[in-house]
Amino acid sequence: MISKLEKKIIFRYLKTKKKDGFVNIISIFSFIGISLGVAVLIIVMSVMNGFRSELINKIVGFNPHVTIKPYDHVIDINKFKKQEIDEITKLFLVSNNSEGVIINKDYTKGIILRGYTRKSFEKLDLVKKKNFRGNKKLNIKHISIGKELSFILNIGIGEKISIMSPFGVNTIIGSLPKQETYIVDSIFDSGLNEFDVNVAFININDLENLFNLNKEKRFVELYLKNPSKIDSAKKKIIKNFPNHFIFSWNDTNKSLFSALKVERNVMFIILSLIIIVAAFNIISGLTILVKNKTREIAILKSIGVKNLSIKKIFFMIGLLIGFFATVFGIVLGIIFSIYIEELRIFLSVVFNISIFPEEIYFLSKMPSEINFISICIIGLVSIVITSIVSFYPAGKAARLDPIKSLKYD
Repeated sequence: MISKLEKKIIFRYLKTKKKDGFVNIISIFSFIGISLGVAVLIIVMSVMNGFRSELINKIVGFNPHVTIKPYDHVIDINKFKKQEIDEITKLFLVSNNSEGVIINKDYTKGIILRGYTRKSFEKLDLVKKKNFRGNKKLNIKHISIGKELSFILNIGIGEKISIMSPFGVNTIIGSLPKQETYIVDSIFDSGLNEFDVNVAFININDLENLFNLNKEKRFVELYLKNPSKIDSAKKKIIKNFPNHFIFSWNDTNKSLFSALKVERNVMFIILSLIIIVAAFNIISGLTILVKNKTREIAILKSIGVKNLSIKKIFFMIGLLIGFFATVFGIVLGIIFSIYIEELRIFLSVVFNISIFPEEIYFLSKMPSEINFISICIIGLVSIVITSIVSFYPAGKAARLDPIKSLKYD
């Protein structure tokens, strides 16, 4: 506990006098440094958390949560009616895919083609979006392409494009690659430039005819009720389909999310150094304060104030500076995290520069997700660092010899 005398002395020393002006400057810089360090750390963590969440939502919204591919045996559809599978599954669709070359006038491009039946295609979340344009049924000899690809090819709904298959067809002049023409029936917008440019949808029967695919090799796409619990769901699916190749959205994007995790942890460590550097200013400020208050400390000791009280006084001064700086930094960080997109737009307009370009980061706006657990950890780390650096000057003040201090003052 802190006594009334200790409180009075703490608040008196916090209000530095004119002769202690240099100490006041150091305290202000310590406060600003810690506040900025905490704020920047919160902003960066919020943006990185938001980026990860947005990326997961885009990937999960476009790709199946779990894919089951057959090795030698056809997938038994009846197994999906089991209670263990049914309770975790929202939807399952039979599909197939392959890679071909899209041709339009003088432009050619490699593309991934995903095949569905007419009824299966309209069940996709992608098709249910408001920004989906065109027919929601995937008819024979029709194709659905991404928004970005439609811009690149300069085509719209109702126009024709050709798809070339690597599989040949025998003619009188030899083997030639298969090529079919399809009508653009719809245009989708996944929100990820990578998907919109490189993926298209055609009827599964067209796909299998064009690429000579075996119907018995069709695979099943599972869409889960809770895609975030992918690991536990995958274990149940593997248990029921032990003879098939099973992979999830997390498996196909493992390297990406591992890189994001490492980057977030490294940024946390690097930005924590800002707080540590700012906290060391507290040592300087308190050490100078102890030097300036040597006579007063000696008088306090001579009238019976214990060393523990002296230590508490100077320790609390450093802790209070760190605590209020941390609180201010948290408030500042949260405010900036909430309005980060508005700030990005403002800076882009004022300085005429592209901040967070979509073609690099896959997203059209700067995301932000405030995680209060992360904020609590950041705040705790800041206060702990401040507490540690306050021990040395507080201990130095407590060890002062009152007789020598009064004699040589």
